[in-house]
Amino acid sequence: MENINIDEKKEENDKNVDDKKKGIKKSKSRPKNKNDFKKITQEKRDNYFRGRKRFRYIYRSRSRNVDRNKKRALNKEDPIFGFRNDQYKEIMEMNEDEKEDEEYGFIFQSNKRLKVYKTFDDMKLRDELMKGIYAYGFDKPSSVQQRAIMPIIEGKDIIVQSQAGTGKTCVFAVGALQRIETKIKDTQILILSPTRELAEQSQKVILALGDYMKVTAHCCVGGKSVDEDLKKFNHGTQIISGTPGRVYDMIQRKSFKTKNVKMLVIDEADEMLSRGFKEQVYDIYRYLPVSTQNVVVSATLPDDVLEMTSQFMAEDTVKILVKRSKISLDGIKQFYIDVQKEEYKFATLCDLYDSLTISQAVIFCNEKKTVEWLCSKMRENFFTVSMMHGDLPQKERDKIMQEFRMGETRVLIASDIWGRGLDVQQVSLVINYDLPFNKEMYIHRIGRSGRFGRKGIAINLVKEEQMKQLHDIEKYYSITIDEMPNNINEYL
Repeated sequence: MENINIDEKKEENDKNVDDKKKGIKKSKSRPKNKNDFKKITQEKRDNYFRGRKRFRYIYRSRSRNVDRNKKRALNKEDPIFGFRNDQYKEIMEMNEDEKEDEEYGFIFQSNKRLKVYKTFDDMKLRDELMKGIYAYGFDKPSSVQQRAIMPIIEGKDIIVQSQAGTGKTCVFAVGALQRIETKIKDTQILILSPTRELAEQSQKVILALGDYMKVTAHCCVGGKSVDEDLKKFNHGTQIISGTPGRVYDMIQRKSFKTKNVKMLVIDEADEMLSRGFKEQVYDIYRYLPVSTQNVVVSATLPDDVLEMTSQFMAEDTVKILVKRSKISLDGIKQFYIDVQKEEYKFATLCDLYDSLTISQAVIFCNEKKTVEWLCSKMRENFFTVSMMHGDLPQKERDKIMQEFRMGETRVLIASDIWGRGLDVQQVSLVINYDLPFNKEMYIHRIGRSGRFGRKGIAINLVKEEQMKQLHDIEKYYSITIDEMPNNINEYL
């Protein structure tokens, strides 16, 4: 048996020697058919080009002196390559638009990369709308406007997250005005906001940008005449900006006919899709056509809110999100003052008022009774201030807002009703008399200063037991809030 095996091996070896002499290479697994042969050939090609890519990456990384820490991070993720193909493109072949995405922390979730439109002219907007944009004072779209306006115009469902003061209202206003059919007088665009002031601001922006288009827009909010709302709906209004309660009331009265609504905008979505508003928004949504485009906008979007949007938005929804570490605006300097105890806050605030040179400021309190108490105390000490909270009559709220916008009052003491979306360009200082109850509201509050690239300051009055809460905010947004320096005026 042994002899037979030896003979067989000898025979096989002689055959291999003959094959080598004749130049025949033995394949480990010869293809059985044509398709198998193609598959093996393609694998060889892929391996060859993959090797070329490895060499190109190593050469470029040395010549461009890539930071060693980045190399180490890449090596950890892939011990063989030292990088991934998508990281190779991101680090070594990043174009200008991608660099800007990285700078602002944009994260895109769509079937293809969003095109960036550097100017309003590139968007091919209607002439009347272009006139309105330039008349309003916009010369160039902001980073979020460059990316988010066109998907809205194309009719796609979209979620837009961007830092406070970067022009989110303009995003959905321009998109809505471009999509609207001017010959149809029925309501085509519905904008829902959590507060009356924010709904009114959106209406004013729409009317200003659409001035040359002769569009009709109405602010439908509680606290105002129901008869006026009924009249506007009966006459025909193309764009409605309102709060959920009054809008739903108009639907129930059959005055608001929703059959021609083509776009629903949910502004400050994290507030609108939580607590009491969620049910009201759902009630309204049931009456809208199935084909209605959904536009969701906010500066902060917690995971539970994002998950909720999947229940009513399309599968191919475009998502423009911002990394949490980039939500806090670089233009807003953030400081804290350790006041030790609650009773020391007022004296500290008075000292700040005397020492700071500001154009306008907003002081935030957590409760309405604190707003009223603080306003009364400051007036007793001969400081000129105004106040606003949700329990004030609508006419009084409108008057206070008008006076503050016109600069007739310099300091506004407010509850969180003023913390979202409201835009007064002259505000350069925000003081948190009370730290907000949740981390998202902190960003909304400080975003009232430093609007559209301007500089601003946020000062937090912190009690000893609140230092942990302040550190939690720092950790959550990857920011540093320093103790207030003596030369604070240099930052204004």
